[in-house]
Amino acid sequence: MNEQIKYLCDQAKVIRKDIVEMVYLAKDGHPGPALSITDIVASLYFNLMKLDPQNPDWPERDRLILSKGHACPAVYSALAKKGYYSEEILPTLRAFDSKLQGHPVVNKTPGIDMTSGSLGNGLSIGVGMALAANCTGTDYNVYVIMGDGELQEGIVWEGMMTATKYKLGKLIVFVDHNGWQSGDSVECISGLLPIYQKFESFGWHCQEIDGHDIESILGAVNTAKKEENRPSMILCRTIKGKGVPFMENDNSWHKRVPTKEQYEEAMKILGV
Repeated sequence: MNEQIKYLCDQAKVIRKDIVEMVYLAKDGHPGPALSITDIVASLYFNLMKLDPQNPDWPERDRLILSKGHACPAVYSALAKKGYYSEEILPTLRAFDSKLQGHPVVNKTPGIDMTSGSLGNGLSIGVGMALAANCTGTDYNVYVIMGDGELQEGIVWEGMMTATKYKLGKLIVFVDHNGWQSGDSVECISGLLPIYQKFESFGWHCQEIDGHDIESILGAVNTAKKEENRPSMILCRTIKGKGVPFMENDNSWHKRVPTKEQYEEAMKILGV
């Protein structure tokens, strides 16, 4: 493992620790969905994205839209580590008047590019941001992280068509394909599958990777950036609750708070 990959793996481990701790202290939150996107978030914030924490509204910054907004503890941790705000506020997740609400709020939290929570809207808003980059000649990429369950929303498919029509090569979408949504497995809830072939049929450039393999994430994004006239979708095979064995692939952890004993066990496992 080279030094850069090890660094990103270490950052992901710290973010996982923060996720569990924030949810435990808040006595509310969604640990499973946050843990499944942690490796993607670490790769973006600590390697791939062009950012300036001292100037959060820098016009040429890359944008990140967390369409599955309930997974926000992962992003909150990364933003703190990047210096957008003090790590001391992480324990205030979901508290009244906290900068860190239960879903991201663009005017409350430095570094957040879209208020999210109502599922399915992120891709279409990302389309608008990427289209704005084309219209203004501004050089930035737009990254969207979506859950597989939210692809059931109709606005997702409208956004897909629009992205293809306008040849939005600056738009890169990660689909967190952990196979679960709040009520049951994605396969059980609707006829969504197969995801890859559906995106491909809409004219998108598509790749499928292990969403916990940092090297694969970096490689897929660098490949996607070469597509100047097509939007890109990276289908990430992930495990809900990744990194905490008793949470992994257990959908009861979609929204659940660890007991004191479970919290201590997780901290021991994640010993950072």
